[in-house]
Amino acid sequence: MATVVLLGTLDTKGIEYEFLRTSIQTTGCDVILIDAGIKGVPLTSPDISREEVARAVGADVAQLAAAGDRGVAVETMARGATTIITDLFARQRLHGVLGLGGTGGSSLVTQAMRSLPVGVPKLMVSTVASGDTRPYVGALDITMMYSVVDIAGINRISERILSNAAVAIAAMARNYAEFLPAASTKPLVGATMFGVTTPCVNEARKYLEERGYEVLVFHATGTGGQSMEALVNGGFLAGVLDITTTELADNLVGGVFSAGPERLEAAGKHGIPQVVSLGALDMVNFGPMDTVPEKFRQRTLYKHNPTVTLMRTTPEECAELGRTIARKLNQAQGPVALFIPLNGISLIATPDGAFYDAEADHCLFENLKAGLESHVEVHELTMDINDPRFAQAMAQRMDELLASQAVAAH
Repeated sequence: MATVVLLGTLDTKGIEYEFLRTSIQTTGCDVILIDAGIKGVPLTSPDISREEVARAVGADVAQLAAAGDRGVAVETMARGATTIITDLFARQRLHGVLGLGGTGGSSLVTQAMRSLPVGVPKLMVSTVASGDTRPYVGALDITMMYSVVDIAGINRISERILSNAAVAIAAMARNYAEFLPAASTKPLVGATMFGVTTPCVNEARKYLEERGYEVLVFHATGTGGQSMEALVNGGFLAGVLDITTTELADNLVGGVFSAGPERLEAAGKHGIPQVVSLGALDMVNFGPMDTVPEKFRQRTLYKHNPTVTLMRTTPEECAELGRTIARKLNQAQGPVALFIPLNGISLIATPDGAFYDAEADHCLFENLKAGLESHVEVHELTMDINDPRFAQAMAQRMDELLASQAVAAH
């Protein structure tokens, strides 16, 4: 039988959680209710108490409440809840998790949700679900449902919203519990793509699929890179074809598509083969033209579409990107091959393109090569990144590295 875990603060949302518990049990699912509150009396009886949640990380609820620091309390109970639900998942007592909350409750519950693997149903009913949900969802498959009204009692609106949520998580949990993945022995390879590197990725994907691999393509928009690396951390991917490392430029300069400072590190940390290139490092991404920060208005800008404006990276920025990539690749615990397209790193960075800048490319290439250690393979090809031969060369090396690792494993 599928089990749904309900996680939240029962001192403020106990009535609503009891409504959810009853609604989910009616569908035939088991329910485990966890209390992560610290103040006030729980308004319904939990299966796992707040004291147990706090003890999971060596804390005491009474002391947290007495200290009066809400931020510390939320963070501590989030860590305790994370420990509890990961243990339940490991013991196969969790097939889905549902939470309710405003800003604080959403932060607490989704932090715990993000500890679960991709594919485990995660549903958050929240008052902030109609705004920027990235801080809550991160790079994982958390479903956010807007509560419409505040989560403050059961009324004719909240009853319908919460009923929908209960039925939804119950169905997802049963599906998760009963799901039998299609039998497949195809190794999974992650690849990163942008509009200006699409021809390269499509050609490489075709090459690998013809040789028995399944290729997952991630749009390098910040969350795309994070999602790929989350799958690496979860043990899903056999190798990474990191053609489009543009998110590093956004992280360095302040664009809107940053994947954070740890981008390009997961594959190396886990020792899986990675074949890397410099796709779209000629650009930093912003929204519509009028959203570009004033300090960048005199830079070389390119209107990609009405909602995306690109800014050419400078020689100085490219030099720093080269040093950053070298440092990250040097740390790799597994095989890594770098492919440098000498004639252009994007569709618009070729000699006749809007972002062609020989000096900037030179700074990127030379600082990168100068910083690399001897165990990192370097392949310099006198073609642009979207040349089919370049894509095939990268894909062929990916195939060779994966085959070598498979032989070594046996």
